[in-house]
Amino acid sequence: MQAVWFEKNGPAAEVLQFGERPTPIPGPGEVRVRVAVSGVNPSDVKRRMGSPTQKLAFPWAIPNNDGAGVIDAVGQGVDASRVGERVWLHSTGWMRPLGTAAEYTVTPSARAFRLPDVTSFEVGAGLGVPAMTAHRAVFGCGSVTGKTVLVTGGAGAVGFYAIQLARRGGARVIATVSGADKAAEARRAGAHEVVNYKSEDVVARVKALTGEAGVDHIVEVDFGANLKASVALLKDSGSLATYASMAAPEPAIPFYPMMFKNLQVLWVFVYEMPQSAMEAAARDIHDWLMSGTAQHPRYHHFRFDQAAGAHQAVEAAVTGKVLIDIASL
Repeated sequence: MQAVWFEKNGPAAEVLQFGERPTPIPGPGEVRVRVAVSGVNPSDVKRRMGSPTQKLAFPWAIPNNDGAGVIDAVGQGVDASRVGERVWLHSTGWMRPLGTAAEYTVTPSARAFRLPDVTSFEVGAGLGVPAMTAHRAVFGCGSVTGKTVLVTGGAGAVGFYAIQLARRGGARVIATVSGADKAAEARRAGAHEVVNYKSEDVVARVKALTGEAGVDHIVEVDFGANLKASVALLKDSGSLATYASMAAPEPAIPFYPMMFKNLQVLWVFVYEMPQSAMEAAARDIHDWLMSGTAQHPRYHHFRFDQAAGAHQAVEAAVTGKVLIDIASL
């Protein structure tokens, strides 16, 4: 099969190769998927670069965790009726050498979710990490019905989906962004209010929008950088779910201010979410897709042999979702 792979960590243009690799065979509990589209996430870039937690653990690896395609073979213990099923993939390359930047990949059956016929492979390939993270970050601390939810980084892939899922869950949603173009994206996702953190005082603005009450829950893209503001904005017994802390990876925790407000913090690491949370997210995302109301990020398409360019686009923080077109199915 044709595939992209790397044999050492490093810059995309230096380590990503394109050519022939052996076609994988599904093992017990696995399905093989003929990939139509592969999705690229920041975590895929970190894995390829060799971040401290994602050093290359195999002689070679095919990048990317997300994708969409059609199951063409199943391993022992998997219902044969799954052959021919359209699926979207999540965490395909986590702790495994086979990602989605290939004509075929194998993955545990439980991580290949049925893709509705009304949903394109393009959309399916962009769901995995962003939509699963967003679902966990919105609902992991409980229902948001009737609550006010603050989504930081509302134009990012996770934030874009978090806005929609929170609204679908019955919340009032305020989003923060860094510019006018991103504000338009957050509004397209359905944010009731948008705050530009580059030009506005986020705490003062959100307080004004909430009648000085603050918010019930925060979906946080940069925990350390925004912690002071988060503590100021959360109501007593409020909650915060965070999935990154890039600006301050080892932040000092204001223990007593957080304790006195009885704040709850949920750490969201999508690749190791409890299986029950993955299944709940997959069900809700399926229903949401079937509803026909879902909006999706802008897509940036790259050819199969342009994987390095796709990874570089993610590193450049393009607004939207980066995809690699593998095959027409």
